[in-house]
Amino acid sequence: MRYIITFTVLSAIILLSACSSNKKQENKEIPTITIGVMPSMDYLPLAVAQREGYFEKQGVKVTIEKFLSANQRDIAFQSGSVDGGVTDYTSAALLKAGGFDMKLTSKCQAPFYIVASAQSGITNLSELKGKKVAVSQNTVIDFCVDMALASAELTPSDVEKIEINKIPERFEMLRNNKIDATGLPNPFALIAASEGCKLLVSMDSLKYTVTGIVFSQSVIETKSDAIKKMYAAYNDGVAYLNSHTVADIKDILVKDLKFPEPVAEKVTLPKYSNAQPVLANDNDIQAVITWLSGKKLLNDSFKVEDLINDQLTQ
Repeated sequence: MRYIITFTVLSAIILLSACSSNKKQENKEIPTITIGVMPSMDYLPLAVAQREGYFEKQGVKVTIEKFLSANQRDIAFQSGSVDGGVTDYTSAALLKAGGFDMKLTSKCQAPFYIVASAQSGITNLSELKGKKVAVSQNTVIDFCVDMALASAELTPSDVEKIEINKIPERFEMLRNNKIDATGLPNPFALIAASEGCKLLVSMDSLKYTVTGIVFSQSVIETKSDAIKKMYAAYNDGVAYLNSHTVADIKDILVKDLKFPEPVAEKVTLPKYSNAQPVLANDNDIQAVITWLSGKKLLNDSFKVEDLINDQLTQ
């Protein structure tokens, strides 16, 4: 009898150990990724994927960390607090040039706008000549303003650039007619338009993609499979967006992207496409590099090929 009891106890211990081992193995097999974002329509497919459970379906755990400023997001990225993030091409190139080993792995699809104040009387880009245009120097907003001016055969010297770094501050100055125009992402641009400001042009209409998803090189080397699963879920999010109405994602627009409810109800979504890699010969990334180089912010040895990884969205 003693031997039978001993055998039974040993069997139970082995069974429990096996179950514990299997549980640990299951947990170990679920890769995790943390993405840093700011409230914008750039990461909407990721937000949808999170709400709809597409990450779990693809076998990856993705945590979306929200930041109120680009500086906070970039600090978290460089410190390793987040694995990657949604950023703009200008910031990505400057981070790379500054010595941070990272890569642009895909494009995002959410337009930036050049917006004129409601009381300025400006209705088109050519009317910006001689006007006060607010920018954050050497940032994506500065780039967007310069490209928009060029499309109207104007140069940066044709306007009076006012240095205002923070988006909310530029937004408030535009609303209060303290500046004639500025560059804004959503939701700020659409809020401004709802209050009578004039959307002069969107960067996507000028064929410029200016934002993308980045990961540090160390994360790419250790979590490439997880990143690919994340992009599969991203594509599921795109499919959802392209087959549903704004009403179906109103909760995300209001809660996560900070759209006021009346504005959220009237949003026209971009036509999202599956995750696409940034290619070295893309006109928009080439334009960013040329623009930064012209400002002496990149040295002659900088190569766009060193900035991108085009293998993870496949």
